[in-house]
Formats: sequence, structure tokens, C-alpha cells
Amino acid sequence: MTPLFQYSVKLVDSPFWAFAIHDGHQVDPAVEQFILLDETQRLREEDPYTASMAELPINQLFVATSRFQLDVNRKEEDSVYLRPEQAWGLNVWKETLPSTVLQKLYEEHKKFYQQLDNYIQHTIDKHGFFVALDIHSYNARRISEEQPIDKKANPQINLGTHYNDEKWRLVIDKFIESVQSQQLLGEAIDIRENVKFKGGYLAQHILQKFGDRGCVLSVEYRKDFMNEWTGLPYQPVILEYKQLLLHTLKDLQKIDIYGV
Repeated sequence: MTPLFQYSVKLVDSPFWAFAIHDGHQVDPAVEQFILLDETQRLREEDPYTASMAELPINQLFVATSRFQLDVNRKEEDSVYLRPEQAWGLNVWKETLPSTVLQKLYEEHKKFYQQLDNYIQHTIDKHGFFVALDIHSYNARRISEEQPIDKKANPQINLGTHYNDEKWRLVIDKFIESVQSQQLLGEAIDIRENVKFKGGYLAQHILQKFGDRGCVLSVEYRKDFMNEWTGLPYQPVILEYKQLLLHTLKDLQKIDIYGV
């Protein structure tokens, strides 16, 4: 059986990483025949355009496979959405997945994390530390396309930092300070920590193994850069979100992270 999980990696000489692990929309033919959801339904819960934002001059890992096939931001036993409560109340599958397909997906999850560990360890061996920007997005109009956004409950940027060691507070504070020194569409940026999300399994896994040598900043953009119901992108906003990350990356690169 061919691999059921596709991702790309670009390696450069940098201690920094950019992840876009929910950008993917591909579903393998071996799995597609069992999926109940159509493309629009899947796209709504994926994080389209986050790979475009994460195309930064650092190490990159972008996932092409849809999270509805395999979600590597969940632990292995939850990485395939077998129950509606795992998938925003959605029934993902027409029928029970064959055990051979399910086992293959779980094996892909294992292999992904084995390779990820190798990448992070190599970065530590070469640079002494790592900083990962884990780029995601989230929906703020759950009821309808016309629903007003509750901005008090839904910050423009939710920064997931919960699982980082306190020793990396300098890096976290510098990221927030850099974002707050900028604007989006001519307005001040609302960035808050751990309001909607604290960081997913990817962050937890990396930090459990390597948290003394680096940190993971899980950047969750509110989907102001697209119509979250139709998937229509707002390209100027996507570009601004990417420029925001570029500017913030430059600020992070100026501080003595290794000295932390």
C-alpha cells in the first residue's frame, strides 16, 4: 500500500521551524471512498492558506494530507476521527474503516513523529536550541456566515504557550511584544495567550521530549483572512499575516535565545 500521509520538508541552516500541519486538503483514493463529508465541509475545519503564511526563511514542514484522513495534531489513538465528538460533531465516515486502512494510518502517525524527532534533534545538535512556529487558524462564526464575531472571546491571534517551560518566557514575551508593535489592516492587533487553544499534540510531543532545549509557539489566527464558510481567501489579508510573521521572526532572531 502506498503512503497514506503526505508532507513536505524544507531544511535550511536555522534553529527556527515553521509548521503548517493542518493546511492540507488531500484525501487518498484508498480512503476517499469511505468518507462521508464533501470537500466544502472538510475545508471548513482545515487551516487553508496557513502554509502560505508559514513560507518563511527558516526550516519548514507543511502537511498536504487532510486532517480528516489523519490528524497529526492529535495523539495516535485520536488521530483518525472515528466518533463525532472527535470532529466537531461531524460523522466523517460512511462506514467503518477497514482495519488494514486504519492500522496503516496509525503507522503513518508513528513514522511522522519518529522523523519529526530526528529533525528537532538535528536542529538542537547543530544550533543548541530550537524555536518552532506552529501556524494554525480557527473559526469564529460557528452559527452562520453572517454571525457577528464575538471579539472578546475570539482574539485575532490566540498564542498557545501552555506547554512551554517557564525558561522560554523571554521568547514568548518577545513574540507578543513584536506582534503588538505592528498592525493588521491599519488597526492594533489583539493577541492573547491560551484563550481558545493552549497548543495541540504536536507542541506537547515536542516539548515533552525537547522542552529543555526549545519552545513551540502555536499561532492560531482567527479566520479573518477568508470566508470560513465558503473557503474564499482574502489575499491581501493573507499577505499581511505572512508579513506579520516575517517581522516577528526577525525580532526573535535578534535576541540571545541560546543564552536562555
